[in-house]
Amino acid sequence: MSESTPTDAVPVDEWAKKFLIHLATDRGASIYTQRNYRQALIEFHRWHQRERQQLPHWATLQRDDFRGYLRFLGRSNLGRAAIQLRFSALRSFYKFLVRHGVLTSLPIKNLSLPKIGKRLPQFLTAQQMVDLLKSPLKELAARRKASEDDLDASIYHRDVAVLEVIYSCGLRISELCGLQAQDIDWHNQSVRVRGKGKKERLVPVGAPALTAIQHYFSQLTRPPTGAMPVFVVDQKKRSPLYPRLVQLRLKRYLEIAGLDPKLTPHKLRHSYATHLLDAGADLRSVQELLGHAHLVTTQVYTHLTTERLKRAYDEAHPRA
Repeated sequence: MSESTPTDAVPVDEWAKKFLIHLATDRGASIYTQRNYRQALIEFHRWHQRERQQLPHWATLQRDDFRGYLRFLGRSNLGRAAIQLRFSALRSFYKFLVRHGVLTSLPIKNLSLPKIGKRLPQFLTAQQMVDLLKSPLKELAARRKASEDDLDASIYHRDVAVLEVIYSCGLRISELCGLQAQDIDWHNQSVRVRGKGKKERLVPVGAPALTAIQHYFSQLTRPPTGAMPVFVVDQKKRSPLYPRLVQLRLKRYLEIAGLDPKLTPHKLRHSYATHLLDAGADLRSVQELLGHAHLVTTQVYTHLTTERLKRAYDEAHPRA
């Protein structure tokens, strides 16, 4: 979704506002979903006002209205995923209206949308992950050698712990940033994770990740307790780490490790899932560890591992 136009400058009607509040409170949608769905409703408002010279009245719109909008989006050279996202927002909004008795059926139903081509998730090999995990302390050592002033070593120990935890637990970036000190069960080696839709799950955490957290805490003047965030931006403010900073720090460490700097934190989650399945973990267990609501979301990783097996077979078998 474009962020060029401030969304607050555009009015949305009362039902749209109620829906956006519902997303944030009842559904516990991520800030990205809230932002994208709000922008989708605003864009539809703009289009309808421009094309029909009036604001949309949701209860009276017909399928042909949405077909017209779909044609408009197609002429705008938007990608298939971008079009799907806008209609996903509109579909969720209409389901909300049906539940509240505004109308009885969805006029947006059964529209033929452009299909998104299947893309297998990217992931790092086990050795590439090791190289990446070493990168923060590698940079710390280089900066110490250069005798840089005002060097805060805790930042680099934090980043090691961040990478270890994402890979050890397969966390989404929002889940990582939301971790609190009380979520870590040191004795049972597990972490309580608050996922999408306010759903909580317990995830095992490996000894290397716990050790990395302990090293990070040892660098702080006051380690976090209770509801304090595990990972902070700086020691004084104690404000929680935020997704954009994780992305920027990861980019730096990927470059140090000689890897593609365009890889996102989510690719570490892909790596976690792929490595588990490669090692023999069953699909249902991986689904629960990832916090996927539906097994079909997890099954993309089985296609990925099957492709690797086929490739290995073709390269190694004498009669392949």
